[in-house]
Amino acid sequence: MTDPLEKLLASALNHISTITPTELQQQREEGSSPLIVDLREPDELLNGSLLDAIHIPRGQLDLKLPDVVMPTPQHQPIVLYCAAGTRSALAALTLHHMGYTQVSSLTGGFSTWKEMGLPFEIKTLLSSESKARYARHISIPEVGEEGQQKLLNAKVLMVGAGGLGSPAALYLAAAGVGTLGIIDFDRVDRSNLQRQILHTDQSVGEHKTTSAKATLHRLNPDVQVKLYTEKLDASNVHTIFQDTSWDVIIDGGDNFATRYLVNDMAQNYGIAVIHGSIARFKGQLTTFLPHTGPCYRCLYPEPPEAGSAPTCQEAGVLGVLPGIVGTLQATEALKLILELGESLHARLLLVDALSMNFRTLKLTRDPHCKVCS
Repeated sequence: MTDPLEKLLASALNHISTITPTELQQQREEGSSPLIVDLREPDELLNGSLLDAIHIPRGQLDLKLPDVVMPTPQHQPIVLYCAAGTRSALAALTLHHMGYTQVSSLTGGFSTWKEMGLPFEIKTLLSSESKARYARHISIPEVGEEGQQKLLNAKVLMVGAGGLGSPAALYLAAAGVGTLGIIDFDRVDRSNLQRQILHTDQSVGEHKTTSAKATLHRLNPDVQVKLYTEKLDASNVHTIFQDTSWDVIIDGGDNFATRYLVNDMAQNYGIAVIHGSIARFKGQLTTFLPHTGPCYRCLYPEPPEAGSAPTCQEAGVLGVLPGIVGTLQATEALKLILELGESLHARLLLVDALSMNFRTLKLTRDPHCKVCS
């Protein structure tokens, strides 16, 4: 008597497309690789995974796949694989009935792929504690455990632990960014507390770096916080930028000299910079990617004359405004690390808190820029 599962599998194979490991590898080498979805359970990943595969357990495929293949899910080429090809064939049949027209099952699954000596990777799995802490990240198909591991391996340098640096650092630490560097020479003043939420009244008089580290470790003790309790200038910028292989710099500096220095050195070292600035009720935000332009000098070729632009201390700032802009800076950093979405590269986001209006302006590279052109 034929096993019911065998009958179901035979029926599925009559209605779906299959692809051999050799054919899939050839597509990858030609640069036309489809979306590859690993249907196995988390513990099976210990044996390895196809490079760049998205992990969605079979039981969650129907719900999570549409979020991954949007905006045209029915027409995107998809290859499903499991351990031996059974689950992927049945899942492909389900997707076929749901209207997906270009779904294939990998013949023989990962076992055959591995036996043939084709390339794969063994991913670092998160601890049970990390899985609990970052559960809401892991449940997002575009992030998952692999994306969370990227965050844990990432290194972000914060220029300033003040209004912009406070919300940015808090959210990056909460998200699990593994290493945060903080540059700031100032001490906490009571006038800072209206907006600089890294610090408390008990921190008044402390170095901002010390206060920031204590707060971040209370939030997430696993994050490594490297302190640079000094003023960033030409004498130390090379040492700090070379101290760690920084992935991203959050520029929350409150003076033009620091902004130009960060821009020029980041372009030199090939580090992305997420710039933010605030005054009164307005803020602005953009992302500068290295070697591609535009950069800060394309936006503002030369600093204004001394005294022509009021400082935050002189003009004042609405306390929640740096929370808005700093949080957006953290969002940009996470997107860059995870390689998701569209960054603010070549775009300037203007925020007006009074009208609650957000405008985006296009930025162009200055062909005569002395830094990025």
